[in-house]
Amino acid sequence: MEKEIGKIQKGEYQGTITEIVVGIKEYNGKIGVDIREFTQSETYTGPTKKGLRIPADKFEDFKTMINSISPEDMKEPAKDEQTLSETEPKETDSEDAGIGEDGLM
Repeated sequence: MEKEIGKIQKGEYQGTITEIVVGIKEYNGKIGVDIREFTQSETYTGPTKKGLRIPADKFEDFKTMINSISPEDMKEPAKDEQTLSETEPKETDSEDAGIGEDGLM
């Protein structure tokens, strides 16, 4: 059984067009959801190794996880909202922090 659900245009790089294709496929006698990159170029057109497969018996768990993501989760924080730890190196307590008595880390 194979059924294509949809495609998302990922982009184009050096003449190679890449799409993310979602489908329902059978592999080794088991059905699952396949999310895979497909490329189209002068030398090759078809699926790549980049992708994942969700077994049918785990799909409801996967769907719950995906549906728990809100549009707010997908927004990048404004520059002034980033925490100090994301923008500047961390300070150490002393010059030899992280070095043991034997001189090794």
